[in-house]
Amino acid sequence: VFVDAEVSIGQDTVLLPQTTLLGRTSIGEGCEIGPASVVRDSTVGNRCRVTASVLESATMEDDVDIGPFSHLRPGAYLEPGVHIGNFVEVKESRLGPGVMMGHFGYVGDASIGANANLGAGMVTCNYDGKDKHRTVIEEGAFVGCDTMLVAPVTVGAAAVTGAGAVVTDDVPPGRLAVGVPARIRDRKAKAG
Repeated sequence: VFVDAEVSIGQDTVLLPQTTLLGRTSIGEGCEIGPASVVRDSTVGNRCRVTASVLESATMEDDVDIGPFSHLRPGAYLEPGVHIGNFVEVKESRLGPGVMMGHFGYVGDASIGANANLGAGMVTCNYDGKDKHRTVIEEGAFVGCDTMLVAPVTVGAAAVTGAGAVVTDDVPPGRLAVGVPARIRDRKAKAG
């Protein structure tokens, strides 16, 4: 384990083997960091877990867990109770309380509302080759597996995207977006 001179670590936090804490990093109380994690210039709240993952200039509030094999890039901000699983990358984005992203995805330049569920393979397509654009996913939205969100775009509160949807237009609150390109439907409508 390597701990830089300016790092602060709260009581009852456990550092597991091959963990590196660098720069102005602050780790709260009752956390588990590692094994094989790198945390640089980041803030980690109380009761958090960082498993075999990398944090760079990122913030995790209390009761957040990440990993294994995930990456919080500069500007990533995870509010209380967020769960980030394996192979997820977050950059310049704020994830609200209780957001779940279990595995395999990219969130860049986005605002994610409380209790949103981000399915496996979801990607915010934030770069058009010239400029970066923002994605907004509102509270309680359910983004299906392999959804591509082509920014700038908003997925409304309690809206749903079907697996494999390519969303290029805003999805109104409570509605369903399916297909390529995604078409908006009522959530109770039958396929046909």
